[in-house]
Amino acid sequence: MAEYKAIHGTLFQHKTSDPLAAGVAGGSWSTGGALNRGNSVSIVGAGATNTAVIGAGGNVGGPPYSDVTNTESYNGSSWTEVNDLNTARNQASGTSSAPYASALYHGGGPVGVTSNESWNGTAWTETGDLNTARTNHMGAGASNTSAITAGGETTPRPPAQSVNAETWDGSSWTEVANINDTRRHTGGLGTATAALLLGGDNDPGLTDSVEEWNGSSWTEITDLNTTRAYIAGCGTTTEGLAIGGRTPSKTGVTENWNGSSWTEIADLATARAGFTGAGVATSNLFAGGETATAYTTATEEFNTAGATDTLQNDGQAFYRSDTGDFKITLKQFGTGAWASGGNLNNAREQLAGSGTQTSALAAGGAPPNSLDYTETYNGTSWSETAELNVSRRHAVGAGSSSTAALFIGGYNDPGSPAAYVATVESWNGSGWTEIADLNTGRATYQGASGTQTAALTFAGNNPSNIAIAEKWDGSSWTEVGDLNTAGYARCGFGSSTSALCFGGNAVIASNESWDGSSWTEVGDLNTARNYLAGTGTDNTAGLAMGGGTPTANVAIVEEWNGSSWTEIADLSTGRAQLAPATQGNSLTSMVFGGYSNSPSNATEEWTVPESISNLTITD
Repeated sequence: MAEYKAIHGTLFQHKTSDPLAAGVAGGSWSTGGALNRGNSVSIVGAGATNTAVIGAGGNVGGPPYSDVTNTESYNGSSWTEVNDLNTARNQASGTSSAPYASALYHGGGPVGVTSNESWNGTAWTETGDLNTARTNHMGAGASNTSAITAGGETTPRPPAQSVNAETWDGSSWTEVANINDTRRHTGGLGTATAALLLGGDNDPGLTDSVEEWNGSSWTEITDLNTTRAYIAGCGTTTEGLAIGGRTPSKTGVTENWNGSSWTEIADLATARAGFTGAGVATSNLFAGGETATAYTTATEEFNTAGATDTLQNDGQAFYRSDTGDFKITLKQFGTGAWASGGNLNNAREQLAGSGTQTSALAAGGAPPNSLDYTETYNGTSWSETAELNVSRRHAVGAGSSSTAALFIGGYNDPGSPAAYVATVESWNGSGWTEIADLNTGRATYQGASGTQTAALTFAGNNPSNIAIAEKWDGSSWTEVGDLNTAGYARCGFGSSTSALCFGGNAVIASNESWDGSSWTEVGDLNTARNYLAGTGTDNTAGLAMGGGTPTANVAIVEEWNGSSWTEIADLSTGRAQLAPATQGNSLTSMVFGGYSNSPSNATEEWTVPESISNLTITD
């Protein structure tokens, strides 16, 4: 009998610990030096790494508890007392990821103050006050000359919670756009122009909501996995951490933000709340705070897994010789959720989309008549760019990114004359070029799939219902196998050789699968509808989103697994005649525009969190 090695080329590895993921995902907490002050909570921290940190203010002892001016600096192994704050206070905020020698400390309690102090590496100086006195608020910033604060409590008990936000330019605070949800006891991370507001308490309960600041407005994005308040935050809007807090019990949960989703990583050794965080995602610490039973002076340091660690590989099997377990490293998926993305600059319906969640294109649409607008999306915001050569609505898009796409068919009005058109335009990232026409002009949401060089379009009307499918090879369109059910207001996704076509004008649930030569009827949608949006790269997996029923525009989303549809989380708003990022998938995608009670500019992003974990093999 052949040995395992002869068959697979390797023996099972023997390990005494589970392999780690590289980078932040595989990071871990270790014990650092204790604070000098008595048992402490509500300390404001700042620092660019966990080897150069400043921690200031808070309260100690208790009961009764005393607000303090104590300031201590950390060098990677121990804390040293340095010059005190000018004003004793707790539950203030600051600039968690700012360098040690350039920090800010503002607001605080117990009753809420406007006081703002700047640290230059040696001493604190009182500087321009906040416009709104507050405590238990969020803070973020890159230095003592650039910061943002938002939310919190603005009056003594019983507190009034605030949506107010302010930015600091080194000399004064300026009120900017409000956050969307009143809240206190929040965490924050980022800079004055790119920040996240994390969780908190929005009476009568805790929240897992996260809002992103882009320098001009706040947008609700993917929620935390664990609902909590009193969170420590550090890092940037593309790589950050949310650490500890109350759930309402104390927690050590640490979540990593990668710019689109939250993933739980290594927990604090001691569950606690009451520190604002210091450092960046790859090197930070949590000091002091309130545990389940007492205040503490303990410090924990977080460091990422380096190149010398044994990396996790999806599908890797190994034997834990210390425990006697066989284990396997597998990718696991969490629960998907919809989050708000950047709004289109022009609200519209009947538009076409293409690309992915981080690189998308929106073109054409209405009202009142056909539009030539084009916008590109970078994962955060939409930018207006070169217009279509032919204004159209009810067209479709195909393409892999915001730099490579097709805009196919549609209805041109007012035209010369108004018409169902065969026009196709190709996008190169900066402009549109008319290319070979369709053989059959069509509109009203025919389906489409594929990329700029290999696409498929099908169904539509002109003005009668069409079953014709046409395939693009990069230079010309060729008629291929007809659909079984002709119609318009249908939808599709996939490639030129593997696609789905579903829904339609008579509000149908029909679903057909394309194998490169013919269409086959397969599992129907659970909810019959028309004017919906679809996203997926082949006929084995994808999403069907929104659309219209005889009575309403719906928010329903269904996931296709290759054989059947399953309803998953709804869009936030029911809408039809919306556009998708056509090359998205079941894990990451988005929709934008459409019609609810009026034309919409909303973008919604779909994300399923994923992580690699070591699982024990059992009988």
